[in-house]
Amino acid sequence: MRVLGVDPGLTRCGIGVVEGVAGRPLAMLGVGVVRTPADADIGHRLVAIERGMEEWLDEHRPELVAVERVFSQHNVRTVMGTAQASAVAMLCASRRGIPVALHTPSEVKAAVTGSGRADKAQVGAMVTRILRLAAPPRPADAADALALAICHIWRAPAHNRLQQAVAQHALKGRTA
Repeated sequence: MRVLGVDPGLTRCGIGVVEGVAGRPLAMLGVGVVRTPADADIGHRLVAIERGMEEWLDEHRPELVAVERVFSQHNVRTVMGTAQASAVAMLCASRRGIPVALHTPSEVKAAVTGSGRADKAQVGAMVTRILRLAAPPRPADAADALALAICHIWRAPAHNRLQQAVAQHALKGRTA
């Protein structure tokens, strides 16, 4: 499975591509950040994020895009920018028919470090270890994007079994 992880943000949108299956060593295929100037018009910033996403999708051809679920913060401006960048990533993937999965920050931290309260340094250290990298990806947004991809690959088998069970239950309900 090849997953493109997206840590959405208007100034820095982290992107990372990981390939592999749960229970086996994973491989990083690429990592980076799409940057936009903080003083640019919002429309231009969103277009720049879209162009960056399209380039990553063209180059890496992921089977799925994992995006950090926007969560409530006290700073509404930050939440809005994150939500807008997140929507661009989901739109780009959906336009191509690529499934999108959303994961909360605590879900990603728990999957990668074992604790939903891990800090950015712990996430970066574990991403480095899991992917057998020489150094943690910089900036932290890039490491977070890889963590999203890792989280999805590791959780996909359980999620798929759950979806199959729900579908079977619904089917039995219709035939009864």
